[in-house]
Amino acid sequence: MDALTATQQHALTQLQAITNGEADVAQSVLESVDWDVQKAAELIFDTAPIAGPSVTPRSPSPLRTMESLELDDSRQGERQASRSRSRRAYSLMRYFPSYPTSLLSLLAYPLHLISSIFRFVFGILRIPIPQLRFASLNFYRPLPSGPSDPRSVTDRWVRALEEETGAVCISRAGVTPAGASSGTDAGPSSLTSRPGVSADSGEVFDEGRKLLPDFTLGSYEEILRLCQREAKITCVILVSEEHDDVTEFKSRPRSTLTDPAFVKLLHENEIIVWGGDVRDKDAWSAAQKLQVTTYPFVAFLALQPRRGTRSVSTSTNGNSTSTSPTLTILSRHQGHCTPPLTAPTSASTLTSHLTSQLLPRVLPFLERIRTTARERERDRMLREEQDRAFKDSARRDRERIQEKIEEERRKVEEGRRREEEERLEKERLERERLEAERQEGVKMEWRRWSRRTLVKPETKGAAGAIRLAIRLPGGDGRTIRQFSPDDTLTSLYVYVDSQLIPSNLSPSSDPVTPPSGTLTGEAAIESQIHAPQSETEDTSKAAADAWWDFKLVLAYPRRELAWAPHTTLGSIDGLKGGTQIVVEKIGNGKSKERGGSASPRGAGAASPTGITAQNDDDDEYDTESD
Repeated sequence: MDALTATQQHALTQLQAITNGEADVAQSVLESVDWDVQKAAELIFDTAPIAGPSVTPRSPSPLRTMESLELDDSRQGERQASRSRSRRAYSLMRYFPSYPTSLLSLLAYPLHLISSIFRFVFGILRIPIPQLRFASLNFYRPLPSGPSDPRSVTDRWVRALEEETGAVCISRAGVTPAGASSGTDAGPSSLTSRPGVSADSGEVFDEGRKLLPDFTLGSYEEILRLCQREAKITCVILVSEEHDDVTEFKSRPRSTLTDPAFVKLLHENEIIVWGGDVRDKDAWSAAQKLQVTTYPFVAFLALQPRRGTRSVSTSTNGNSTSTSPTLTILSRHQGHCTPPLTAPTSASTLTSHLTSQLLPRVLPFLERIRTTARERERDRMLREEQDRAFKDSARRDRERIQEKIEEERRKVEEGRRREEEERLEKERLERERLEAERQEGVKMEWRRWSRRTLVKPETKGAAGAIRLAIRLPGGDGRTIRQFSPDDTLTSLYVYVDSQLIPSNLSPSSDPVTPPSGTLTGEAAIESQIHAPQSETEDTSKAAADAWWDFKLVLAYPRRELAWAPHTTLGSIDGLKGGTQIVVEKIGNGKSKERGGSASPRGAGAASPTGITAQNDDDDEYDTESD
């Protein structure tokens, strides 16, 4: 290769890019056509023989050899033209010769001889061995273009068959005109019939169009598994373009593959049809397993009872049953398809064989298998339905149990929450009660201090004195006292408040100093009553009511004497000359608490100032003359 010129190296590179082949093969082909890349490509892809003896390098151009074959009779010309059309439609999956050198052929011959001997011996002993590809001195390799999976290869072969025969598969007969074939119509490959609209056999076959069997796409092993799973008859069709009988089998006007009676019989009996060209790996493997010797080849396979040694098992009722059936080759047909009435692969021979022998013998057994399979499937579905119902029932029971557990948990949590709320509420009420008692105790200390310090002895007969008759609340009687006009409203409230102190608290034990603060006199009381300056008048009145816990009301005309600091009694209208004042407790539920179990002053009891309380039967409108 180092001795090649630049032009020759460029031509070699171009041919390798086109064919993706080896350098020595491409060089041999280019040398045979005087380094013409176009002729070399045409030689490889269009006119290269598919099988046969190897081509010696530097031999005369294969194009000239093909031209010499065109001088044959007209029938041979028709066969050659049909074969050319098939090769063009099948160009994506062909093999081309690799033009081995003499040294490689010499090295391959001993291996070919040894493999043939091993195959012969192992074939007699019926020992399966791996297939060794040394059948000839040619070295084949598939073209790298296009997908190589079995389904795609089978689909390409069926498309090429449709183009060559001008027919269409049954499954597409209802939507595609006869003779049309395209990748769009075919749809994706699958392990079922070719995609399309299922057509009724009576309507399709009466139209007179050319039809092909409904080929199933997939590998040979997948077809066998499908045949076993569905318990149906399988028809395997294998062809080879190197045999002249294949053209008669496929493309003759009344060929086997397009014969209406044969195609209709396959379709009506739901026979699985699979085929291929032995140039493909999967079809070649099927041919080796079926021990094909010539082409075209047709074989029918189906499940059958085991022959020879049979293992028998006894059921509960005493009947004996054999083991599961095995896949069996029912019949093999190979060779020429003419004349139509006696040829082994003609349509009439195959149709007669199916109707008179194979179908009557095989279909009852397959129907029993399918019936048994349907019963097993029905039992399986029934068990699945029972299992599903049991699982659903168990799931519902679990859900109900879980709901009850959740409900109990919610109840427990709700009870704990209520107990916690009640506990917190009790603690709050207890704190409020203790705080109220503390405040009441502090307030009582202020009241007793006020009674000792701010309630002055009464001065009778003073000029301008104001005589007030004070009726106490709760039937505790009334008291009469004279006040000076210079006395303040605070002194009046302090006096009334001192009358409400429980009698068990002796005046002699009253404190002499204020409980808190540095102020003395009425200013100390006013400092305890006053609300902050920022609060309104209503807020100040509420603070005063909360401190005194009572209000003073003139009897007639009824008018409240609201407490106010620094207000003298002489400046209040209605008090001059004396009057009747009624003490009304503010409704906050503290009257009993303030009064205790003992009355502040009973009838006839002596007041701290020595004024005698009047009986409740006295007229409450007494004048000063009383």
